[in-house]
Amino acid sequence: MATEKPISVAIIEDEKEVRQGLSYILNHTEGYACVGDYRTYEEAFESLTEAPDVLLSDIGLPGMSGVDGARVFKDKFPATAIVMLTVYRDDDRIFRSIWAGATGYILKKEPPGKILEAIREVHSGGASMSAETARQVLEAFRRLIPETKGPSILTKREEEILQEITQGNSYKTIADHLFLSVHTVRFHIRSIYEKLHVHSKSEAVAKALKGKML
Repeated sequence: MATEKPISVAIIEDEKEVRQGLSYILNHTEGYACVGDYRTYEEAFESLTEAPDVLLSDIGLPGMSGVDGARVFKDKFPATAIVMLTVYRDDDRIFRSIWAGATGYILKKEPPGKILEAIREVHSGGASMSAETARQVLEAFRRLIPETKGPSILTKREEEILQEITQGNSYKTIADHLFLSVHTVRFHIRSIYEKLHVHSKSEAVAKALKGKML
């Protein structure tokens, strides 16, 4: 009977202890494998030749920033899901990371189990979002509507979920309110992220986002 292929994970983190700790956890947990750990994006680009399933990336890095690096990495390896590692809930930089191509984020202080859960979640198509980031996403899309001269590119359900998040509701509470599963809530958030990525290439969304975010 064939065993399930482990989730391949690359790490970009300038703090040696954090980087080595994450690598150790991944290589000693069934279902995960660290395929490279690097101090900077520059080092990663020199060494990585194949796309990992998931990239764990610090936001504050020497050289190329986590936000800029995520954008370049996503262009080079579009199939990789990117999870940003943060010390604080810096929602402005988290939002910029999402625009750059990230599909999740997690605090460094979270226990190993939570980090592994976040990796598996984005690998399976899920995503997470804070209340402040949800507000920024809603504002960006609403600024986009006059530019595109058309209906919102979010579905009614996606807008409902974003509104619930801005009110501070947990995914479980949102699922109960909207008669959905938690997995479906995360799937809709991933869809929102993907729309943000696709439309960020247009002049309209560039104007909408750069107006307040950059």
